[in-house]
Amino acid sequence: MRSLLFVPGDSEKKLEKAFGAGADVVIVDLEDSVAPQNKALARDIAARFITEHRHQTRSAIHVRISDLSTDLTDDDLAALVPVKPHGIMLPKSNSGQDVQHLSAKLRVHEAENGLPDGAIKILPIITETAAGVLAAATYANASARLVGVTWGAEDLSAAIGARTARDENGRYTDVFRFARTMTILAAGAAEVAAIDTVFPHFRDMAGFEAECAEAERDGFTGKMAIHPAQVPVINAAFTPSAEAVKHSLVIVEAFEAAGNPGVVGIDGKMYDRPHLKLAERLLARARAAGIST
Repeated sequence: MRSLLFVPGDSEKKLEKAFGAGADVVIVDLEDSVAPQNKALARDIAARFITEHRHQTRSAIHVRISDLSTDLTDDDLAALVPVKPHGIMLPKSNSGQDVQHLSAKLRVHEAENGLPDGAIKILPIITETAAGVLAAATYANASARLVGVTWGAEDLSAAIGARTARDENGRYTDVFRFARTMTILAAGAAEVAAIDTVFPHFRDMAGFEAECAEAERDGFTGKMAIHPAQVPVINAAFTPSAEAVKHSLVIVEAFEAAGNPGVVGIDGKMYDRPHLKLAERLLARARAAGIST
């Protein structure tokens, strides 16, 4: 998962554009982008559109449902599980227990719709509440459905009373960088994908490219998007370069040729096991992006 594009579930026009945008994942949104009075309509439109158009896109389809503290979650699942989305995005997740709670609900809906247990994966947003940030470590071993974790700043701002998430230079302030850091560490502990949050200023492509590069540098493997124009930028930023793939292959092959020792020398430089692990991770990302290794 490199690019994950949000699209409101109540707009067929936007759904059609999103399905053709080239994102690795399209997130059909039933939560924030849908007005309360349009929730039922959004479920109907989203379910019908996914049924009719899922074979016209290479994108995986995830659905962002309403959070577990509402009375809307079960209706969201009842409407969308029958159309077999690849995953569910869980907003405002407070801990790994919320993932387990959702997993139990999914198990019932999967059985009712003839789907295998565990067919639908879960991607939680883990920093939209203060409790969620502090419980980041609880996602390790929470569920076999867990495919990644991601974070968000806007709801956290409201939860803690912060006037803004960014400083005058456009960088996240300390508390939000802490939430970002906890997301990377939570993903590492759970051995799942770390997905960076959205960049709201979709016309500021220079700023967006810089944020993508910083995210990839720090260990994120993908980023969420709010506009189709952001998708190719994300895909480029999170696809390993040919040079990086070549260098990683050299490292892996050197360890294999030497019988997988603790350290190898390549062109006068020493490489140890952490270098090997990084190389293997990069090659896995390359293969996921369709690059032959």
